[in-house]
Amino acid sequence: MTTLWFILVAGMLSVYVMLDGFDLGAGVIHLFAARTDAERRTILRAIGPVWDGNEVWLIAAGGTLFFSFPMLYASGFSGFYLPLIIVLWLLMGRGVAIELRSHLKNPVWSSFWDGVFFLASALLTIFFGAALANVVRGVPLDRTGYFFEPLWTNFDPRSPQPGILDWYTILIGLLACAALTMHGATYIAGKTAGPVNERARRFVFRAWLATVGLTALGTIATFWIRHSLLTRFGDQPWGLIFPLAALGGLALAGHANARGRERTAFLASSLFLLGLLAATAFSLYPNVLPGIVPANSLTIHNAAAGDYGLKVGLVWWIIGMILAATYSIITYRLFRGRVGVPE
Repeated sequence: MTTLWFILVAGMLSVYVMLDGFDLGAGVIHLFAARTDAERRTILRAIGPVWDGNEVWLIAAGGTLFFSFPMLYASGFSGFYLPLIIVLWLLMGRGVAIELRSHLKNPVWSSFWDGVFFLASALLTIFFGAALANVVRGVPLDRTGYFFEPLWTNFDPRSPQPGILDWYTILIGLLACAALTMHGATYIAGKTAGPVNERARRFVFRAWLATVGLTALGTIATFWIRHSLLTRFGDQPWGLIFPLAALGGLALAGHANARGRERTAFLASSLFLLGLLAATAFSLYPNVLPGIVPANSLTIHNAAAGDYGLKVGLVWWIIGMILAATYSIITYRLFRGRVGVPE
């Protein structure tokens, strides 16, 4: 049962990254792929009907994490308190920027909120990547399962008391920024036409090149930081399907964008993100939060709720996920197709 909930939580977080990831990527290219006010409103129209619904998956994943692995929830939210508050403010900044931008027809007002939207989106991609890197690297858990990390210390990922930011977590943060920028650009290219479409496709190519290089560097750095991750793939070679899927998706995204196949490029980019996250989850299992001291790590065994609660909760989780999935499917079907430049 605990393994099932590990898969469910990892799956929900992956779905959130895939869906809200293109919103974040659209925010990163918003100032550059669109040159005029009408073009920028076109990008906002492309994500406007779905961006807040996509963030429901983050809330649902957080609730599921609280229910299934309460020790992980308590430990993670106490140890990562500062970056979580920063992420909360950035999420609010994006939402406020989208909603308030068009309330006044003033170029200074619009430009200010465009800048907020870009900055919040870019920083969120980096912080999400750094958060994942912290989990992979390990945190200074004590015997009771709690820890605290400052925002930075000496930038050495192998330090016994590392900070949230070091050269490794920043590297993975930049990888996340490049990958989500590519993901968002493929979505905008598929939802727009004309000059915005052409600029978005150019951004796909540039972000794709950056993602290829950073993926190679990030992979080498990850296995250098934690040699044990290689052991997991050696013990169960079937898990190699996940990194191979990620590499295949990345290669297909670049090829499809070059051929002008926007939908294929977006789906391939989604496959890359899902494969990368699945490979990470597979390599960490059964740990849910590795400790720098391995004996203090939180696993699916010592961080999970009671077995009876997990069984009962599975019924309500299925009902909730059916409702959430239905809402998402209906929304995307209602607003499918390209958006035009508003008058």
